[in-house]
Parts: sequence; C-alpha cells; structure tokens
Amino acid sequence: MKIDIILAGVGGQGILSIASIIGYAALKKGLTLKQAEVHGMSQRGGDVQSHFRLADHEIASDLIPKGQADLIISVEPMEALRYLPWLSKEGWLISNDQPFINTVNYPSVEKIYAELDKLRHKVVVNADKMAKELGAARSANMVILGAASPHIAIPFEDIENSVKEVFARKGEEVVHINLACLRAGREFALNL
Repeated sequence: MKIDIILAGVGGQGILSIASIIGYAALKKGLTLKQAEVHGMSQRGGDVQSHFRLADHEIASDLIPKGQADLIISVEPMEALRYLPWLSKEGWLISNDQPFINTVNYPSVEKIYAELDKLRHKVVVNADKMAKELGAARSANMVILGAASPHIAIPFEDIENSVKEVFARKGEEVVHINLACLRAGREFALNL
C-alpha cells in the first residue's frame, strides 16, 4: 500500500492539523510516512503546501514526482488548481469550493470552477458553509479531511481517534465539533 497526498491551502486554514491527524492515524497503523517541509505556514494568508507520503514499506523520498499524487486535499480552490500537475490521471481532488481571495490578481471564481469541472475524480464541497452550519466556522479543514477520508488508506475510526487526540487539549466541545465536521464531510463525499 502506498498513497501520495498533496496538502494545499492558505496559511491559517488548518493544513497542519490535517497533516497531524493523518500522521497520527498512520503511525498507529504502523505505516511509514514522510512529509516534505510545509511551506507558507509563517505567513498567514500565504500559499501553503506539503507533500505527504504514506506506505506500508520504506519510502525513499519525501517529494512526490509530478503526475504521481493519488490525492490533492485542498482547503482553497485556487490552491487546488495550482498543484494539479502533481495529480495522477486516476488521482482524486478534494477541495473546498470557497475561495480565500488574498491577492489582487486572484482569478475569477467562474474560471476556477470551470477548471475544477474538467476533473473526472473530484469532491468539491462548500466546507465553510457546512462547518458554519455545524457551529464551527473555523473547522472547514475537518470537513475537507472527512471528504478525503474515503480515499485515504486508513480506517475512518482511526482518523476519528486521531481527531480526538489532536484536539483533546482544547476541550471536549472542540473535539465534538471537529468530529461532527469530519463526519459531515465524509457523508457528503460518500453521497456523491
């Protein structure tokens, strides 16, 4: 088993939390993981991306070759498009459909949606709205992770347990709401 994931978004959207949760779950399953340096974290609102590789065998490199990613998990649609050259022909794109307009030359939302519509394997969800409706506007990243969960070779219960571990120090209510967002994202993806 091997799965290569590109994590993408904008600083402050929770990419690091997604990586931590997948990483905890993978290690508990005895999987090997390598993660390239997360770029952009120091600049809130700046582009963030990381290569994340999981396998049941040794992994030689932390970088995913272009055209080889099994999955792009993105919390921002333009950032999802930025990393399409890494996606394999059979790979899946999981993305929020809500833009984070952080530059004056941000492309039109219509152009972004037109490019996303060209993809055969995709789950595009209004994660911001879903998280807000569940009472956690800042948990759109958990909606996206839930939507990606059917494509990650880790049992969903293990991902749920990792959410509990990662957010435990923030209290039971934070754990509960993040689990609700995770489950809502998964349900959305499974019902497509």
